[in-house]
This record gives sequence, structure tokens and C-alpha cells, in this order.
Amino acid sequence: MFKLGFYFWFFFIFFMSFIFFFCGLYFVMFDFSLLLEWEFFSSGSVSFVYVLLFDWFSFFFLFVVMFISCMVVLYSVDYMGFGCFYYFRFLLIVVLFVFSMFLLVISPNLISILLGWDGLGLVSYCLVIYYSSLNSYLAGMVTCLINRLGDIGLLVSISWVFCYGSWNFIYFVDFYYFYFYYLLFISCFTKSAQIPFSCWLPAAMAAPTPVSALVHSSTLVTAGVYLLIRFYSLGFYNNLFFLFISIMTMIFSSVCAMFEFDLSSIIAFSTLSQLGLMMSSLYMGFPVCSYFHLLSHAMFKSLLFLCAGVFIYYMGNNQDIRFMGSVCLFFPFTTSCFVISMMALCGIPFLSGFYSSDLIVDYSSFFGLSTFFFYMYYLSLGMTSFYSIRLLYYCMFIHFNYYSFLFFDCFNMMKFSIFFLSIFSVLFGCFFGWLISLDLFFLLPLNLSLISFLVVFFGFWLGYEFHSLNYFWFYLCYFSGFMWFINSFYIYIYLFFYNFGFGSNFFLMWGEYYGGYGLFFFLKNFFTGLQYYSNNSLSVFLISFFVWFIIFF
Repeated sequence: MFKLGFYFWFFFIFFMSFIFFFCGLYFVMFDFSLLLEWEFFSSGSVSFVYVLLFDWFSFFFLFVVMFISCMVVLYSVDYMGFGCFYYFRFLLIVVLFVFSMFLLVISPNLISILLGWDGLGLVSYCLVIYYSSLNSYLAGMVTCLINRLGDIGLLVSISWVFCYGSWNFIYFVDFYYFYFYYLLFISCFTKSAQIPFSCWLPAAMAAPTPVSALVHSSTLVTAGVYLLIRFYSLGFYNNLFFLFISIMTMIFSSVCAMFEFDLSSIIAFSTLSQLGLMMSSLYMGFPVCSYFHLLSHAMFKSLLFLCAGVFIYYMGNNQDIRFMGSVCLFFPFTTSCFVISMMALCGIPFLSGFYSSDLIVDYSSFFGLSTFFFYMYYLSLGMTSFYSIRLLYYCMFIHFNYYSFLFFDCFNMMKFSIFFLSIFSVLFGCFFGWLISLDLFFLLPLNLSLISFLVVFFGFWLGYEFHSLNYFWFYLCYFSGFMWFINSFYIYIYLFFYNFGFGSNFFLMWGEYYGGYGLFFFLKNFFTGLQYYSNNSLSVFLISFFVWFIIFF
């Protein structure tokens, strides 16, 4: 019965994905849009209407979401197993997650968007805590709380948009006040894990691998980017401050991935880096390029997660790349798909990632950016190649490294889903770019044409050379792991001042007084006073009444 449930939802979602694909072809051919209104309650002059917007933009995105979801459901047949209602509960939660994403994509109304937005947040919490361990509970709490911040911003946006006479934002996209867009940016930053809301995305890797493939490729993290593309208005989005935040997200996440040893965390940080690339494209004024990279990234990133899940599954739940080695000898088919996805991530020519990411970098050359932004873009390309070749070296190239494999490569449902995603990771970029008539190639000067190739090649070389310098780079690795937590470095500050005799006791006293300890005691005393006041409100009120009576008398 459970097996039939998995297969039923696989065929149903697969069938729906191709319906959306052919509808998108029809709509893009005739430049057609469809707006449906369903009135489900009316009383006098009051009517409640549910609005649905169908165009090629939403249909192609739904095709990608549904296709990846059906592959994840098929992958879960062997990964999650059968025979217990817990696994069927996992399937139902995944289906509910896909349905919430469907509501978000087709809605031009902020109320119905909130249904899908909150549904994604709630169901993602249930998926992250699926394994019911302490690590899962903490990761789920971080994910839920940070996404609640975005819900607050969306609720305030709903109240604000109502002042314009309707919740259907698509009619007023060029007439909103710019503070409304700032509020919307911050709300979408929480969903897309931009700085300073980035910590939940690596923590959400506590979920099962099929969930990570779905959440981190095409659904939860892309919801904020998709909503910003829907709200796009050139007068408000051409903003250097938010462009700086997105590029810093791209750089910092790449630095963290360069010195990380957990396989899932490396892929999560690469997702964060690609989200920064999409956001920066949006704030430079290229929403179609951002949308194109959103779809192509979903294909090869879901493939990357599922291949990593095969390695973890057959190596006894080991995720440390230092214990891997010679994986290509034991899993040749999975390794081939894994390498295809990593090459697409690095932008190797004529794969899906090349057509979208290289397009954004080429467009940025025409945008007139400052030298800082120009170099940051190419630096991010080099760092992507750096952590990609480092990951491949630890998993594939070095000798067998102490950890036993449970099985050899055999073709099952996991391999079947990986095979289809590999085909789309190779062909989707050029196919979709030609389908929507994008200018995929530019006539650039020779130095600009070669700089992308040279930066990627230099990143490959550095990633290969630096694998033996792990202990030398330990402190940089430590810094990248605790980038936002300065309390980890108090001991180094203490030793520096103690060795040079600069009054270490005085320094540490002020550091504790104005640092985390001082803030903790201030908040503790403040809330203790509030609790005392609430428990003794009548007596405090009478005393304050007599004091003010005496003063005024």
C-alpha cells in the first residue's frame, strides 16, 4: 500500500509537470496570459474572490518544481523505505509542501500568497525535524523563527497594499511607495537566506536528503527570488545597497564552502552563493536572467543533492568528506552524474549552468559597475571552482580513506531519478534560453572573453593545490565556521593583550560589560522588572498614583 502511494504521487506529479510545460509552450508562443477569479463568498457589496494568474512565467516555473518533486518522490522510494506509517507521513508532507509552492506561484494576490508562504514555512519545519533528534529540533527552530520574520514583513505589506484599494499587487507594481519595496526586500531576504538571515539554510540540512534536494533547489529558497521577480519594477530595484548585500552573501558563503568538510553543508553553501548571484542579477536590472538562472540552478542543484544522498546512504550515513575516497570506483554511474552537476555549477561551457551564470556575468560587464563589484563577480566564479574541485578531490581522486561501503553501484529508483535529472542538467540551459529568445552570447573584447575561463581554471588549480594545506588554514576555517560569533575569538584577544601587557584585565572587564554578558544581564534584569510589575500591577499603580497626586498637589 505504501509503495503504491509513492508511485501514484510520482505519476500524478510527473503528469502535471508536463501539462504545465506544454501550457507554458502555448502561452509563450502566443504571448498569452490568463487571469481567473473564483468568487466563493458574496454578501451585498462584500465579495471574497480568489484570483489565479497563469502565464508562461508561472507555467515554466511550475514545470521545474513539479518535475524535481516527482523525481524526489521516486528517489524516496528506496531512500526512505516502506513498511511504516512514518514513511507515508513523509510522502504526505512532501506533497503538501509542493501544493504550498503551487499556491505561491500562481497567486497575484497578497492574501493567497500568504497562504503559500506560510504553508512553506510550516511544512519546512515539519520536514527539518523529521528525524526527531536534538540537532533536527534546533535546526527546525532556527528555520522557523527566521522565516517568521519574513511573515511579519509580508503581513505589514498586506496592510500597506490595501491602502491602494486592492490586494492584487500586479496592477499597482509601478505605483507603490519605495518603503513598501524595502519591506518586501527584507521579507524575501529571510526566505532566500541573504545576509544577515543566512544561518538557517545550512542548519536546514538536518532534514532528509530528498527534502534538502527539494527545499534548497526549487521551492523554499527560491520563493523569495520568485516573489521579487513578480514585483519587479526597475525604478525601485536598481539599488546598490541591496546589490552589495547579495554580492557579500555570494562571497561569504563561498568562503565558508571552501573550508567546510561536511558534504551536505558544502552543497548548502553553494546554494547560498547561487542565491546571491540571482539576487544581484535582479538588483542590476536583469529579472529574466535571474529567472533563467533560477530554473537552470534548480535542475543541477537537485541532482547534486541526490547524488550526495546516494553517497551518504551507501556509506553508513557518513557525511564527512575526509572519510571518503575512491568513490568513483564503487559508484561509477552516480559519480558521473555528480561530476556533471558540479561542472554545471562551475559554468563549464555548454552545460545548463554555463548558459545562465555566464549570461549574468556578461551582462554585468555592460552594467557599468564599479571596479569592486566587477572583481567580486569574478572572484565568486573562482571560489566556486575552488570548493568544487576540492569536493571532487576528497570524494573521487584520493585513495580509499578508512570508511567501508555497504553496497556497490546498482540501478534502482535512486539511480533512475538521477539519470533523468542529469539529462536536464545538460540540455535545459540551451533549450530554455532558445525557447524564450534570450541573447545567450555576447561579442566581448578578448580580455573579457578569456577572464571567465582563466578565473575558473585558476580556481581549479588552487583548489587542487590547497587540499594539502588544511592544517595551515585551520584558523581561516575556524573563522569561516564562526563568522558571525565573535565570542569564539575572545581567547585570542586575551592572549594578545596578555603577552604584550596592555592591561588585559581592564580590557576583558569592558569586553564583558559591553559584550554578550552585559547584554544578557541587562535583558535579564529588565524582563525580571517587567514580570514583577505585571505580578504586582495593582500595588504599583496605587503607589504611582499617590506619588503623582502629591507632586501635582
